[in-house]
Amino acid sequence: MASLLQEELFERRGQAPAPSKDFCQLLVTRRQVIFRWWRISLRNECREARPGEIKESHEDFLDNSSLQIQIAIIFGAKVLEHVLNLCRGKFDFLERLPVPLLLYIISFLELEDIARLSQVSHRLKMICNSNALWEGIVENLCDTITPEMRELAQEMGWKQLFFTNRLQLQLQLRRRREKRAEEEKLTE
Repeated sequence: MASLLQEELFERRGQAPAPSKDFCQLLVTRRQVIFRWWRISLRNECREARPGEIKESHEDFLDNSSLQIQIAIIFGAKVLEHVLNLCRGKFDFLERLPVPLLLYIISFLELEDIARLSQVSHRLKMICNSNALWEGIVENLCDTITPEMRELAQEMGWKQLFFTNRLQLQLQLRRRREKRAEEEKLTE
């Protein structure tokens, strides 16, 4: 399964916290953890400083607590935990799947499972709440979708349309028809 991974597993760039203004890059490949930094300072003694780089194998990185602390300070504890998991060989293949494939897989889940999956990560939350997913769910579960319903779904969102009860939906559609009729009278 690891052969499905690209050479570059993870990359993050950022600025070190104040008072430092150094720019840093963290890159995790299949074999190495690479930490790069560029000193940014107005002081004369720092102007000649060259960019720095540390390259370590995954095993060496797992033993280097000082580099781990530095990464946690700059990029945060969650990023450090993710990098540690990558170095230990714990890959999250679900997160790496392309969105169309994830939408296809999620479309087979029960609604409760979609709600649970949306709590796994920010990316999956966005996908589980996307109009593309809910449009497919509505089309699969509803017998007919009128152009008027499609228009309403575009305005309010397909997920909202799905969870709107039939009486409320009929009321909203009737209001839209009445509003259109009034607008047509005014334009005549």
